[in-house]
Amino acid sequence: MSIKRERLSPEESRAAALEAARRLLIEKGPQAVTLKAVAAEIGKSHANLLHHFGSAAGLQGALAELISGRVVAGIAEAVLRSRQGEADPIEIVDRTFDAFGREGAGALAAWMILSGNRDALNPILEAIHGLVDQLGEGHEDRPVHEMTLALVLAALGDSLLGGPMAEALGLPREKARELARRQLIAAHKAAEGEGA
Repeated sequence: MSIKRERLSPEESRAAALEAARRLLIEKGPQAVTLKAVAAEIGKSHANLLHHFGSAAGLQGALAELISGRVVAGIAEAVLRSRQGEADPIEIVDRTFDAFGREGAGALAAWMILSGNRDALNPILEAIHGLVDQLGEGHEDRPVHEMTLALVLAALGDSLLGGPMAEALGLPREKARELARRQLIAAHKAAEGEGA
């Protein structure tokens, strides 16, 4: 008896490959994200992935676009909800830390930098820059760019070294996130006080 395989459209096949790559990145680290490993995850051939992405660098770039879209959408939603009074500004910190930790943006960024494929970071950097420009409109009195820099670097550092560093210093694992929350709340209060 033969096993009937469901045929995926090119878009569905590409999306499945990217989701598998993201899962491998988060679960096993950047070294596990190879064309061969991703192909095995989705039951496709190495040649099939080459057809969709052109190369390992192409897969990395597409993965960066996928992750950056998710990162920016989550952060944008939290910022807009906060501005409408529907969410606490702390949600912005949590979404950012989660994006770099659980969503894999930190591991992806480190992988791109260390592998010399810095161009693959461009989608993430451009997406964050676009988001910050959009969020800064009408709020020129607030240090949106500076706070974004501090928050992204804190979230990136925490995703890569937060656990071991906190443990080495005898601090709780969530200490970096807590410090970033305090910093954002202080900046928010300062901006509110200046606007009064």
